Amino acid sequence: MAFYFPEGSLLQFSTTLASSVTVSAATNANPCVVTTSAAHGYSTGDELLFETGWSDVNETIFKFTNATATTGSLQEFDSSNTSFYPTGSGTGTLKKISSWTTVPQLLDISTDGGDPRFTPIELLANRNSLQVATGFNATSINFTLADDPTNATIKEMVRISRTLSKVALKVLVSGSAPMYGYGYLSISELPQMARNQVNRLAGVVTLGGRPTRYGS
Repeated sequence: MAFYFPEGSLLQFSTTLASSVTVSAATNANPCVVTTSAAHGYSTGDELLFETGWSDVNETIFKFTNATATTGSLQEFDSSNTSFYPTGSGTGTLKKISSWTTVPQLLDISTDGGDPRFTPIELLANRNSLQVATGFNATSINFTLADDPTNATIKEMVRISRTLSKVALKVLVSGSAPMYGYGYLSISELPQMARNQVNRLAGVVTLGGRPTRYGS
């Protein structure tokens, strides 16, 4: 049994992605093994953005493991279900993420969405309606930080927000393993102000791909 708390946690982002490496094959296995068309140069533990024909995990960040010259596993990604991961359709690209930047003066982090989405069905012959699982709601990671208009990192975050650019996101939970996501970064340019509270900016990263979380 383990317990974790938000105190000491960090939020990081990156727009620094290396050139893409072509994935020529991806297996239906647990974990998924990818083969690249040329030597990829990755090492076990590298953080990679996977862009793939498998829509369920397109634009998802995985840790790399079991690395060889042209193969490796996407840690804890179970692609064995061919209904969601059709055989032969997992080709795409990998991009290594580096140069993480820590969000300064972070005050809090919260998450929204990611829960199962249901579609109601009401048959005339049935008194009880049905709820059929049809997917998952969009996921976002919300945060606030203390306002400082002179801070270079905050200025860069505003620039990213204004250009509607995507970022890789990493949440380092104190005492636990990281969480990852990839999506659009938005941050308010005007601070929220309230008596007896520090002025704060609201930010959010809306994930296009699936969030990943590692236990080790």
